[in-house]
Amino acid sequence: MKIAVSFLKSPDSKEKTIEKISSSTADYIHVDLMDGKLYGEKNFDKEEMYQLLEQQNKPLDIHLMTEDIEEYIDYFSKLKPSFITFHIEANCNPLKMLHHIKQKQIKAGLAISPDTKLEKIIPYLNEVDLILVMSVIPGKGGQSFLPCTKNRLKELIEYQKKYSFLINVDGGINNLTINEVKQANIIVSGSFICYSKNYNETIDLLRNQV
Repeated sequence: MKIAVSFLKSPDSKEKTIEKISSSTADYIHVDLMDGKLYGEKNFDKEEMYQLLEQQNKPLDIHLMTEDIEEYIDYFSKLKPSFITFHIEANCNPLKMLHHIKQKQIKAGLAISPDTKLEKIIPYLNEVDLILVMSVIPGKGGQSFLPCTKNRLKELIEYQKKYSFLINVDGGINNLTINEVKQANIIVSGSFICYSKNYNETIDLLRNQV
């Protein structure tokens, strides 16, 4: 299992938090980008976020919670992230956007919210590199893990046997809830790590639970 760290909720500034994640033993910096139209409030300025991220050497896991998918794919693809993931609920042609991401030599992902029916993503499982399972309601950091995620993960693992995609779980992950998602390939942890005194010790704590 690999660990991505989200800086959506942190006691420090975005700049300091990103620097701390970048220098930690985390596998990825998880970048939540909300435009205020699809989920939550707008949480970024494009230019500022780009400048903060381009100074880091940690692989990026970009999660678009936006309506205008193509605009942000084109803009942030210049950072050469490992993944760009968008929500099936976004106002776009999912297949076209998955291909658009892949054409840029970036792995393409689809995100599903807790209330998204899995049937909606089945037509795209042969095209995706990653499914991001939201284990909280998208839009805010620091929420509690939703227990229903465990059953959803089990269903996706069955599909994973037929299709070639990674499973990423995001939301409410800590040293207790990680046991509910230990079959995922990647987990995203935010406030549990960012509010800790030592990022590496907390990341090791998560790794040791699996």
